[in-house]
Amino acid sequence: MRLKLLALLALAASLLTGCGYNQIQTTDEQVNAAWSEVLNQYKRRADLIPNLVQIVQGYAAHEKEVLTKVTEARANVAGLKATPELINDPQAFAKFQAAQAQLSGALARLLAVAENYPNLKADANFRDLQAQVEGTENRIAVARNRYIKAVQEYNVTVRVFPNNLTAMLFGYQTKANFTVEDEKAISAPPAIKFDTAPAAK
Repeated sequence: MRLKLLALLALAASLLTGCGYNQIQTTDEQVNAAWSEVLNQYKRRADLIPNLVQIVQGYAAHEKEVLTKVTEARANVAGLKATPELINDPQAFAKFQAAQAQLSGALARLLAVAENYPNLKADANFRDLQAQVEGTENRIAVARNRYIKAVQEYNVTVRVFPNNLTAMLFGYQTKANFTVEDEKAISAPPAIKFDTAPAAK
């Protein structure tokens, strides 16, 4: 009886290995790890924003609309529950991505405000925070790129035969991925205009 049980276990293990089960597990874990890094970098950015807003407010208090939009965008992001399950829900993932894009836009406008205030640009704390925000944006781009690649590998794994049969059996589905916010605008060629006025002599 014991020999039969061991033989059955060995057969089950070889079938699971041959049908892509282990590969699905591996790629799923890679997606989860990449997603955790994305969330980590987004949190880092969100943590920097209150200090940045406070410094800008000290020099440009009347830029109320810009300051309010950054604060609201950060609150919207904080209100979303960014759990590991989010990547399995395309609608929740799209909502999360839209909120992060809104925050990115508001943050870019806030940093642009500094151009109008030389004293703000000269503030050492502002410069330090600005550098940290820019560094974090770069880290976000890298983390998102790793996530995109991990999801691509996972999605291919669960869609190819015979892995797709195993994926169906265990309920594994393709995962949502980051997209470009405005694909039409990016695919349109840039308009190049030449100044036809004669140069001043």
